[in-house]
Amino acid sequence: MASDITFIWTRQGWLYLAVVMDLYSRRINGGSMSRMINRHIIVNALNMALGQRRPGEDLIRHSDRGSQYLSDDFQDLLKRNGITCSMSDKGSCYDNAVVEAFFASLKRERTKRRKYRTRDQARADVFDYIERFYNRERRHGYVGNISPAEFEERTSGLDETVHQT
Repeated sequence: MASDITFIWTRQGWLYLAVVMDLYSRRINGGSMSRMINRHIIVNALNMALGQRRPGEDLIRHSDRGSQYLSDDFQDLLKRNGITCSMSDKGSCYDNAVVEAFFASLKRERTKRRKYRTRDQARADVFDYIERFYNRERRHGYVGNISPAEFEERTSGLDETVHQT
């Protein structure tokens, strides 16, 4: 899995979005939005992902070296769930490049085209983009030019040890 944080402008100020992506299917399994950027946003996103799927052994979580990901709360959550922490070198985006690509798609296809009056308006629109469009309809070349949800449906019985959060 890979994770990262981005921001979306509203007339009320910034709305921060943290996501957790399944690298197998490119599905966004966890997300959290907040008006503040802190460790709670990433802890909530990971807890959501873990609530949707129980990871198997040898799960690795990739991110940058943001202070939120270095926090004791987050590191303890990883340890309690047997998840190995992988972080890119300072200034490098390689470990979470797929999440950066997701954020670029989100902004290009949705948020840059809209002006949000409130954080709640942006929150609802981002949720719609992720849950209705990105995970269920948007085609991804990496998974055979189908949606992440369809890819998971087609491959659900192939090898359960490969298919993890």
